[in-house]
Amino acid sequence: MTENEKLTDPDKDPKVDQLGDGKVPNELPHHSWFFRHHGKIERNATLLLGLSLAVVTVGGIVEIAPLFYLENTIEEVEGVRPYSPLELTGREIYIREGCYVCHSQMIRPMRDEVERYGHYSLAAESMYDHPFQWGSKRTGPDLARVGGRYSDEWHVLHLTDPQAVVPESVMPKYGFLADRLIDGQYVEDLLSAHRAVGVPYTDEMIDVAWADFSVQTDPFGDWDGLVERYPGAQVRNFDGAPGISEMDALIAYLQMLGTLVDFSTFTPDASR
Repeated sequence: MTENEKLTDPDKDPKVDQLGDGKVPNELPHHSWFFRHHGKIERNATLLLGLSLAVVTVGGIVEIAPLFYLENTIEEVEGVRPYSPLELTGREIYIREGCYVCHSQMIRPMRDEVERYGHYSLAAESMYDHPFQWGSKRTGPDLARVGGRYSDEWHVLHLTDPQAVVPESVMPKYGFLADRLIDGQYVEDLLSAHRAVGVPYTDEMIDVAWADFSVQTDPFGDWDGLVERYPGAQVRNFDGAPGISEMDALIAYLQMLGTLVDFSTFTPDASR
């Protein structure tokens, strides 16, 4: 028998499923029970819908159930604290202006990201973020470690005229923030709202929120209490202009991003 005859002879083809002596061979490869019956599922809309719903339900439970145990799975890291009233106000402005659309705040644990942006992001760094600002798109660079990388003057110029410092930037101008003065009238309500969703602001923090908001831009004020309540809070006139502006608040927020954790001494908990 020639090689071609062997290839065309069902009895010699190992891929052919023989049904028995004297019977016509099944020329289709052998399939499992599921593949032999999946056609019934595809032709029955009710059965297909029911099984799809079951799969989605199981997948949803697998993703959602762990969220009920977040307090047990997030490793607490020394230095992480709630935002000061001025920083929190700046964060609200950051969200309002859609900065999260082009800038992420999550450094992934890959070599190229760590070398460019710094230590990979920790879950604890976002534990007081409502909503978190991880993001998924980077038209501009990641901002998780932007705090302290540039001077306040650089931020003012960059926000006023982005192309003046980065010619290829497509970022719009935000110079109008310097003209919008804010008085912190609702800052106590802002802290109360965040406490309602789990941020551990104390009654004292809320009671003195306006004072802390006002003194953070006054290096000659009595800001000892502010730093005691919010360790590492930076006190200065961020935009260099009189009054407290939205520019002050936004820069205060940007300048603290990634500065709370001392990564030179941080050691991850291997049991997590």
